[in-house]
Amino acid sequence: MLTGTALLLGLFFVLLFLGMPIGVALGLSGSLVIYLNDLGIMALPTNAWAGIAKYPLLALPMFVLAGMVFERAGVAERLVHFISALVGRRRGGLGLVAIIVCMVLGGISGSGAADAAAVAAVMLPSMLKEGYPRAFCASLIGASGSTAVLIPPSLPFIVYAVLVPGVSVPALFIGGIVPGILAGLSLMLPALLLARCYGFGAPDANQPMKPVWVGFYEAIWGLMAPVIILGGLRSGAFTPTEAAVVAVAYGFFVGFAIYRTLDLYKLFAVLRDSAEVSAVVILIVALASVFAHAGSTLGTFDRMAKWLMGAASHETMMLLAITAIILVAGMLIDAISIFLIFLPILVPIAQAYHWDLTWFGIIVTMNVAIGSFTPPMAINLMVTCKIANCSMESTVPWVIWFVLSMTAALLLVTFVPELVLFLPRMLGEL
Repeated sequence: MLTGTALLLGLFFVLLFLGMPIGVALGLSGSLVIYLNDLGIMALPTNAWAGIAKYPLLALPMFVLAGMVFERAGVAERLVHFISALVGRRRGGLGLVAIIVCMVLGGISGSGAADAAAVAAVMLPSMLKEGYPRAFCASLIGASGSTAVLIPPSLPFIVYAVLVPGVSVPALFIGGIVPGILAGLSLMLPALLLARCYGFGAPDANQPMKPVWVGFYEAIWGLMAPVIILGGLRSGAFTPTEAAVVAVAYGFFVGFAIYRTLDLYKLFAVLRDSAEVSAVVILIVALASVFAHAGSTLGTFDRMAKWLMGAASHETMMLLAITAIILVAGMLIDAISIFLIFLPILVPIAQAYHWDLTWFGIIVTMNVAIGSFTPPMAINLMVTCKIANCSMESTVPWVIWFVLSMTAALLLVTFVPELVLFLPRMLGEL
């Protein structure tokens, strides 16, 4: 069995090193080990199907579709106008606007890269006009987009609930609200300080600004989306999966009937693009189920968990070790892939220390959020650097401040679990 374990992990990392897509690497390494160790190769289709035939996972493609519908409907632009009117003319004000808009959009889509792309496309011209460096814009918006995976609805939370028995999606959604807000607040401080220290972001007095009430009137339909989703979940009107369907229907209503920015051609593009994103995620989940079956049958994950517990004898050291591991992994691969690879190892550790699995899921997700804008392979930064037309290397002097600031918020949530748990407990979800 030890040879099988070495082969499973060794082959997986070799395939990743060779540039193989992560889903293919998981499926191939798992399938080969199952075949060589005679673990039931004919059961592979069943294992793959069992990995995706889970009711909460139905919400994932619908929330992907909802996010794309609102993005294409022009919600981001209207939110920018409203938040700009609220923030007012102040040095560094557009940086605050970008963070807040990303947080609000995160309450609709749950996808950090999509939010970062939408906000960068809308805000970059205005920020450049006020003297913000391109690399700073890419860093700030990339970091702000990471809050989307913490503020409900969050796609990683849905996958976590599927992978970890006994954890409910509503508890994760409600528990992520305070950490998501703390993450956003932690980004605002360096955004303001850097603007003041380096002398950029001075407001343009000649730039027209809509009155607050006009901006609110135009943005109200987008602002109502998170209220409908969370309000419906809290009231028991619908399940997370039904909430996703309601969000899609509401998005179509806003795009076609209210803003009238969607047409049949754009509808086809939205359906096509969301189907591609959802298919990739679900395929990775299915192939990861094969890898998980091989690892659990061989005892790979149990051995690795015991080794980690032996290496970090104290609970605090274990938390810091997990934080370091997930942060490094988050720099290289996406959140859902990290969950599929590491949760079989980390969940037994959490259970051994009697950690609350809802809180544990949120701190792991917060780790992944930081990794999503930390070079060298940060997916959010890739998106914003492309839009801002700057290199990833040029963002390092700026983005490091946002990484440090959000890491401080992460450590606060890690060592004060009640910041996560008091809301779900108060609302009866725990």
